[in-house]
Amino acid sequence: MSEAHKREEKLGAVLFQVQEDLRKLRCSLEKITDKDKTLDVEAFDSAIRETESKIKRHAEDYLNTVTKQPLVLPAIEDLPRRTVHIPKCLKYRKPALEKPAREGVLTVHPKREDLPGPSHGEKLKSTLAMRSLCNSTHPHNRAVQQKFQISLPDVHERSKKASQRTMAGPVVSRQVTEPKSRKNLGVLEEDMRRVSETSLLCTSIKHKAASLHPREDSSSPKMGLLGSKPRRDKQLKLESEPGLTSETTGREYTSPWTAKTPPPSTNSKNLDHMGMIQGTDDFIPKNPQNTVLDLPVQVPAYISKYSFTIIKGQINPMATDFCLFKESFSLCWSTVLDALEALQKLLRDFAVPLAKVSGEHLVELAYSWDNSWRNAPPVTNLLSVLENWEGVVGLVVRPGQRFKGEGGTEAAATHIQSCWRRYLARTAYLHHCRRKWAAETIAMSWWMHNQMCYVRKALQARRFRQLENHRSRAQHLAANWKHIQSSKRTIIHIPSLGLSQSQRQKLREFNILQNTQLCRLCDIRDENVEVIYVCPRHLGEDILQYYTSVLRCERVADGADTRTAQAPSCSSRRFVILTPEAVDYFPTHNMCLSTLLKYSPHTLKRIWNLIQGKQAYIVGGVAHVDDLAVADELGVPVLASEPAIAQLYSTKSGGRRIFAGAELDVPPGQGDIYSLNQLHETLAELMTQNIDVKRWLFKMDSEYGGRGTAYCDTCHLSCYNWALREYHRYDPEKWKTAWNQESVLLRYLDEIPEWLARYARPAKTSCYPTWASFLKTFLRQGGVVEAYPPSESVTCLTVDLLLEPGGEVTMLSCGDQLHGSCQLESLGSTVPQTSVHPDTLNSICVRVGQACLQRHIVGYISLDLATFVNPNTMEQKVWAIDLDLAYSNQLAMTQMLLMMTGGTLNCCTGCLEVPLPIREACCGHRTAAKPPVMNRHAVIGSSLFHSNLSMLYHHVFLKICKVHGVGFNMKMKQGTVFALYDSIERCNMGMMTVSEDLQGALVTFAQNLSVIHQEISASKMQGETNFKELIKEIEEVLHMTGKNKMRAVEDKTAA
Repeated sequence: MSEAHKREEKLGAVLFQVQEDLRKLRCSLEKITDKDKTLDVEAFDSAIRETESKIKRHAEDYLNTVTKQPLVLPAIEDLPRRTVHIPKCLKYRKPALEKPAREGVLTVHPKREDLPGPSHGEKLKSTLAMRSLCNSTHPHNRAVQQKFQISLPDVHERSKKASQRTMAGPVVSRQVTEPKSRKNLGVLEEDMRRVSETSLLCTSIKHKAASLHPREDSSSPKMGLLGSKPRRDKQLKLESEPGLTSETTGREYTSPWTAKTPPPSTNSKNLDHMGMIQGTDDFIPKNPQNTVLDLPVQVPAYISKYSFTIIKGQINPMATDFCLFKESFSLCWSTVLDALEALQKLLRDFAVPLAKVSGEHLVELAYSWDNSWRNAPPVTNLLSVLENWEGVVGLVVRPGQRFKGEGGTEAAATHIQSCWRRYLARTAYLHHCRRKWAAETIAMSWWMHNQMCYVRKALQARRFRQLENHRSRAQHLAANWKHIQSSKRTIIHIPSLGLSQSQRQKLREFNILQNTQLCRLCDIRDENVEVIYVCPRHLGEDILQYYTSVLRCERVADGADTRTAQAPSCSSRRFVILTPEAVDYFPTHNMCLSTLLKYSPHTLKRIWNLIQGKQAYIVGGVAHVDDLAVADELGVPVLASEPAIAQLYSTKSGGRRIFAGAELDVPPGQGDIYSLNQLHETLAELMTQNIDVKRWLFKMDSEYGGRGTAYCDTCHLSCYNWALREYHRYDPEKWKTAWNQESVLLRYLDEIPEWLARYARPAKTSCYPTWASFLKTFLRQGGVVEAYPPSESVTCLTVDLLLEPGGEVTMLSCGDQLHGSCQLESLGSTVPQTSVHPDTLNSICVRVGQACLQRHIVGYISLDLATFVNPNTMEQKVWAIDLDLAYSNQLAMTQMLLMMTGGTLNCCTGCLEVPLPIREACCGHRTAAKPPVMNRHAVIGSSLFHSNLSMLYHHVFLKICKVHGVGFNMKMKQGTVFALYDSIERCNMGMMTVSEDLQGALVTFAQNLSVIHQEISASKMQGETNFKELIKEIEEVLHMTGKNKMRAVEDKTAA
């Protein structure tokens, strides 16, 4: 730039000197002409030519220094109405509607009639003067301003005025570009920056008619293409038509006039005839009369002025259209040449036979090469300059077209090799990825396996340690049992149902089922016992007050208001009810109570504080491994067998093994069935051997509460009558031989599958609606096939035993079962039992107890028996049908019965002995003799359900019962007592009635159920309940009891 400034100053000085010399010479010529002296014209002409050559040489040196390319001034042609065409990269400068004159600048309009045009020297002098004037840092800037007496305008005012000039038209898309080589253009850097900001592709618009009024300013230098410097205060505002896009209309837009750049030439002879005056932002044509043309803005269909043809990728350099294009854009030919060569190569590569190129778009592409060549695909940009681009694109995108062009064989070979190498690399990479993934998976699996093994070993070690501690504490409990029973002790009751997770998830209201043994609190009837009851639900204040009153022997049932009963302080009462905090953490997981207590450190800490310095042991429910964890945490023994032993023998198949060891009568059947073929074969053999059995039962090993039982009657078997005839052909002894049973056995094997599929029914369809669903679970868990007693009258009874750690067997409760709609599910019982002789029952219980003790089973167990009269021998038979190694609901209700009556259940005699009330007159002189006792009978229902009970609060329910006379008489030791389980849902409860005889207790129980149902039910809202089925069962028992009494009277009369 320093060199350019030096040459500029030198050229300016020469021009000023030459101008001064020419002025003097002209003056001399005028004087000589006036004096009519002879003048040597050739000498003056040679002098002028020499001066012009010097000016031209200095100007070319200067421009060569600036643009690095020899340039000449454009020719000036005196052509009327001729428009100026310039490349699109320098075009698209929209004319302003109004060009205000500069302040302080004289406006002079030269007339073509008088002045043919400025000479080279005048034009160059005006250009230099204008540059000095515009450049405030130029050393001659102030001199020029003073010479022409120019005062500079306010820039802000001019910008504001210029911004107000608008022109209606479309908004064209702008693309910021930068020319590839600025040295090849005859414009300044600022010119190119302004050009790059202008969109190269304009949209086709429909202009409104408008008059253009360019500023008439002749004092400012009028420049051609070379040395033009745009004014920055010119603004253009266009309004676009909706729906037009630059993509669809980019090739249809042309300027109302175009400036044609004449081909540069150092020998140009048309410089004196330029008739175009250039504005700041555009080229404005002028008419010969030197007036501004008022042209309407019209948009003709786009026709390329400089289109040429490329045939088979080659250009004919002698073609007229190509020569015209080359001459028109010779100033930027080096830039255009790169794009043209790239286009030729593309057409040759794809063997395009004919391509018609738009020269203007090719120039645009050449100038946009640097900025957007890397951003857009080259093929797309190159093909956009073609006028027949649609056909060329269709040819280029044709598969395999590249291989038909120049170098197609090499390209095909390269493509094949690259595809093959890519395939090999991709295959190797995928193989590597699979191996890497496999290695990571193996490593992670191995790490997880090691972690699981570590955790499993740690858990096994902990379980083993807990088991060892349990065994050592059990030995200590067995050795000191008699001492513990006779001294003060604390019993921790945890009524947990340690069933499998699948069974727990199927049970509805699981926490209420675990809380149905809330009557365990009645163990405090022994003055040496304190009870800590772990409750699976949060109990309301009404239930706490109710049980506090019951345990204090208040008259709750016959009129006491439980709301006014004040609970004594924790230090004065001998029972504590605790709820683990984990109940709130796992509300829907149906976790057994032992597990909830295990994850409740605060409750464990409180229990540990309560039993410090006391003899204590745990009484659980259904055994679970977490019972040992809780016991190990508290450091107390568990009055139960090991969980593994309990789970083994608490199943139906395990119970049959114990009964077989105790040599008890059991129903004909077979246990441990796990396959369908085994089921069919076993059932066929049993039916053949016991052909008089009319119903067969299928019991799952691990179900709870009669849920896993199904039955099927033999009367639906088509060959049953034929089998009976075959049986009667032989006497019973001969029938036992296998060869006599073979024909019947084979017939049974053929018909049993279809018989079961059609006629087998689950006992509780709410759990298993179909035989298919029942059979699936039956085969997965294993089960037992048993015969139903072959009699119309069958009585089931439940006996609760305590297998003491010291080796003794104690009967705690016995009662005849009461059934609901399902004859295989017990809802209650009558205490004491009256269906089996006490001695026979005692003998059975002792044998079962001893068999259990031999298998290291201790604690509370429940034995189910079935008694009936054999129709063949008319003898009473007792079958052992089930064994539960857990604390039963019947035993819990029996504890409440003994608490309320103050009596004793003597199972050896089958009597419930209740002491008579002592009269007040006899209270003064007590005697050493035992007080007189009287017999009572009770009906116990621990699983009563009615959905409408939830509409009543407990204190309201007790008041309704009081109004109807439902209550307990503490003086007479008879009446009704309720067992409440839940404060939220209130749909379940227990009830117990005590009377002087069994018939009175049954009648009272049925009447209470009827009264309660009528009070809480409407005619259209009966609700879900088991009251009706239980009432029906009691009526049948009463009818049977009446028949037995009449038969006993007849026998006594006959004797």
